[in-house]
Amino acid sequence: MKENSSGKFSAAVNCPIRQVLDRFGDKWSILVVELLSGKGRLRFSEIGQHIGDISQKMLTVTLRSLESDGLISREIFPEIPPRVEYELTALGKSLVPHIESLTGWGVEHLDAILQNRKAYELRQKKTTY
Repeated sequence: MKENSSGKFSAAVNCPIRQVLDRFGDKWSILVVELLSGKGRLRFSEIGQHIGDISQKMLTVTLRSLESDGLISREIFPEIPPRVEYELTALGKSLVPHIESLTGWGVEHLDAILQNRKAYELRQKKTTY
């Protein structure tokens, strides 16, 4: 990870690390990218069905954000009713190996993380009584 010239992360709005990580710090963006990576081109309703617990509003916000960053493309078909499909762009596809690496790490270490959470909760209960 690169640091800026002062050796610290910038608190400024234009900090490159914050600019990128803010997009993926939300609950849905990584799931949408991963889904489109595996399934290819999907309609709005199909994305919502695959993810399951996302509201239409949050799906709309997430798709617009990913589109504004150039990670997905949106194509509108002039039909009645209109059909809209989404797919990863080349930039979005270049992100997939990094997401897969992160999810692989998560799968590999999930048991340890869950054990640590449980131990932490037990320590918290002991100190509050």
